[in-house]
Amino acid sequence: MTAALLFWAATSNEVYEVTSPAALSFHVLLRKTYSIAAFALVGFTADKALGHSAFATLRGALAVAAYSGAIEIVQAGRGSPEGIAWNVADVLCGAAGGWLGVVAGRIRRSRRRA
Repeated sequence: MTAALLFWAATSNEVYEVTSPAALSFHVLLRKTYSIAAFALVGFTADKALGHSAFATLRGALAVAAYSGAIEIVQAGRGSPEGIAWNVADVLCGAAGGWLGVVAGRIRRSRRRA
């Protein structure tokens, strides 16, 4: 559910304008920062759903990078003016967020056990 809601938000022009209006000089930095946070949430919930793995952080990074790539494809289909360099940057933000979400989840779970 979380991933579906965030996918919708990421592909909505209305949400884009409300959350990072072009009038702000730092709107790109703002957008990339909260995209990493959103991707971390997706990574956290995916890791929780998928369970234990020896390669959980890699799995999270790759899964969320793929999720981010799907967002980029939908955005391109809707006429996004971003070029390939920004698409790659966004997918890398997805990978970073996915990794971060898995790490945060693992830290949280280990603290709960202690």
